[in-house]
Amino acid sequence: MKRPVVRVHIWMESGGETLLGLGRAQLLERIEELGSLKKAAESLGMSYRAAWGKIKQSEKTLGFQLINKEGCNKCGYRLTVFGKCLTKAYRDWFEEVERHAYELAKAKFPFAPLAFSGESALGGDAALEDGPDPADEDVQLDMSKLRMSLGSLIPVQEDCGCV
Repeated sequence: MKRPVVRVHIWMESGGETLLGLGRAQLLERIEELGSLKKAAESLGMSYRAAWGKIKQSEKTLGFQLINKEGCNKCGYRLTVFGKCLTKAYRDWFEEVERHAYELAKAKFPFAPLAFSGESALGGDAALEDGPDPADEDVQLDMSKLRMSLGSLIPVQEDCGCV
């Protein structure tokens, strides 16, 4: 087995409507970076209509604007102050939850997982550890962690040492 990577998917919703999740946070960040809803949507592989709908639905649920038109129709969009603050708060929260999930996984599982840092923490598709790709390493099971995790629910056989 190759080393597993810890991933989390978290979002906030209200009344069954999504307020903000990773996809919307990425969309808002791209709007700010590119100055265009159309370019932001394209960069994320979504249609303008889908991106517009997600932004408008979040704005309606929140009761605040997330983006503002910059001047004329061709001038594009920028995040409002509220949009910038909300996006930063989501990023900070996501990264903290992801770090905590990684630490818990290291303590609970009988193998050494990798922390994922893709779009969430560092902006690239790399694991947090340096050197050769640790995902290519075979996993060594730590039977004592497995025993602690399972307690007396399932008897765990000792490794007999056979090759």
